[in-house]
Amino acid sequence: MQQPRALGVLRISQLTDATTSPDRQRGTIHQCARHLGLTLVAEAADLGISARSKSPFERPSLSFWLHRPDEYDAIVWSHVDRAVRSVTHMAELVAWARQHERTLAFGGQEDGGPLVVPPRADDAVVRRSMELARIAEQEAHTLSTRLTNSHAALRMIGRYGGGLVPFGYRKAPHPSGSGWCLAPDPDSAALVLAIVSDVRSGMSLISIPRKLSDAGVPVPRDRHAQLQGRPMGGRRHGRDFERFRWTSGTLSKVLRSPSLMGHRIHKGETVRGLDGTPVLIGPPLLTEEEFGVLQDHLQARSSGNRHRRPTNALLTAIAHCSGCGGRMYFAARKGYPHGDYACRATARGDVCPAPASMRSDWLESYTVAQYREMTKTDVPVTRERLLESGARVTVTKGRCGGGPARSAGPDTSRLSFALGSGNGVRHAC
Repeated sequence: MQQPRALGVLRISQLTDATTSPDRQRGTIHQCARHLGLTLVAEAADLGISARSKSPFERPSLSFWLHRPDEYDAIVWSHVDRAVRSVTHMAELVAWARQHERTLAFGGQEDGGPLVVPPRADDAVVRRSMELARIAEQEAHTLSTRLTNSHAALRMIGRYGGGLVPFGYRKAPHPSGSGWCLAPDPDSAALVLAIVSDVRSGMSLISIPRKLSDAGVPVPRDRHAQLQGRPMGGRRHGRDFERFRWTSGTLSKVLRSPSLMGHRIHKGETVRGLDGTPVLIGPPLLTEEEFGVLQDHLQARSSGNRHRRPTNALLTAIAHCSGCGGRMYFAARKGYPHGDYACRATARGDVCPAPASMRSDWLESYTVAQYREMTKTDVPVTRERLLESGARVTVTKGRCGGGPARSAGPDTSRLSFALGSGNGVRHAC
């Protein structure tokens, strides 16, 4: 008789080269599977994923398998806290197992063997699983509080307590011989000084990021990964990148951070001691005077302290540039009732070979008309409705010149409209 199939699941919040937790979890899972007479057919490993912040259904590897319950009969974890750190998440997991008639097993939990939660588990077993989930949740809360207090204490004495190292620095042993502090990173510190020189010489915060990206200079996040011996890149906004590109926003954060003066920073602000003086975490890259001059240069180029507000532009995430495939964003025109949708490749640190733009009222009218024609409806057309329909309007860069005819309306030969649907994509004729 064929043994029931099982999916083994690993999870660890922080992955380092020195950790042995995945191997130990795997050993416990194999032992549990043998004890229960299960055959392990696959493994889901979410390494570097917190169970506090992400439920089982939000973890990349495990969620993939949770959508394929027909490929196994049971799921095995080494311990409950590897599965969940929340009573709510445990309840969701048990409900899923009942719905799909799958067994949940947690090795290393009970003196008499693993904790097994079958699809039709009795109340006592479910209560036990919830009790263990509650213990795991309390442990996570206690650990989080302890770390928060520890980091606060380290901040006050200028010691490095972990996290992203400010650009221009690297981790170094604390002079006291206990713990860590920050020291200038020879490569990125020299780069910071070169960037400051470029700013003072008049280079824009758009051209400098382009120059850095073209030269292959790692952004702060990638440089931190390099110093930690980890691969660069990662996931951002649902996309995977081998390495990240410099943008004007990234550059601005580096140049405006008081960490350039060696200050300890918390939530963007300088940490100060009891006497009000800044807590230093490393030697300064810039003196206070040099930092002040830099801020004056940046402020002189700033268009003001404008707070970013949620967009109400109809075609945000719907209008795209044909030249680079990127989104087009609305920009107001001072003194005009309409604005423009324009390619913003430079803000992403990219170069568009043919950046497109078009008057907002023209592009919105075209999109609404095409949507109503294709859907055969007269309902109000909102951004939410367009997004739900998978609407996409693509704009090609216009030609120079054209005379008064250009003011008569949009050149529809530059435009294409499509709707996504369950049966594919429908294009406007």
